[in-house]
Amino acid sequence: MSESDSKRFTDFILSITEIPVEQARQFSALVTERQYKKGEFFIREGSSPDMLAFVVKGLFRFFYTNQDGAEFTKGFFSERSVLSANDAILEGKSSYYTIESLEHSVVEAVSFSEFQLLMNDHPSWDKFLIALLQKGYLMKVRRERELLLLDAGQRYQSFLEQYPGFEKRVRQHMIASFLGITPESLSRIRKKGVLDIGQCIQPNVVLDYLYKTAETI
Repeated sequence: MSESDSKRFTDFILSITEIPVEQARQFSALVTERQYKKGEFFIREGSSPDMLAFVVKGLFRFFYTNQDGAEFTKGFFSERSVLSANDAILEGKSSYYTIESLEHSVVEAVSFSEFQLLMNDHPSWDKFLIALLQKGYLMKVRRERELLLLDAGQRYQSFLEQYPGFEKRVRQHMIASFLGITPESLSRIRKKGVLDIGQCIQPNVVLDYLYKTAETI
């Protein structure tokens, strides 16, 4: 990858906080480009992640899998998002969830352990990490609030507003999983805009999601 290409991740960081020129140059030198086909995994549940990546192109899904094999979608991340399993990296544990590419995707990635050595050299990197953590926290709070307070129709409307165009890029059963409803109920909402809460809510979906995400705080 050329030096100019590797600056996309660096430029994203510089749009968030000021980083000394030499620090930015050293960071760019750590960046490698990786491509993922549809269905390939950036991180698998149970693996020990050591990667921080910037999505240049494409779309990824974070999801949990329970003992019965049922999947619970945590979120979607497209262009100009940062991918990582922060909780697993910080705790030194295996990842609780999987990050899957939903379409051909390109990322710029750095080893977190190498990045950590760079962070130790200058305090300016703390602002970048704090910004990432703040964004993640706000997304988490919004997600929990909507699961607890909004009905399924309102959650779908919020999804359309928060992720414009994703309804055409993401398979419907994944959207339904993210919303905590059945695919059949999502189909009814899309066709009629009418919600029967008694039919739409999957048993224990909301509680299961809140329990799992509490582990990642």
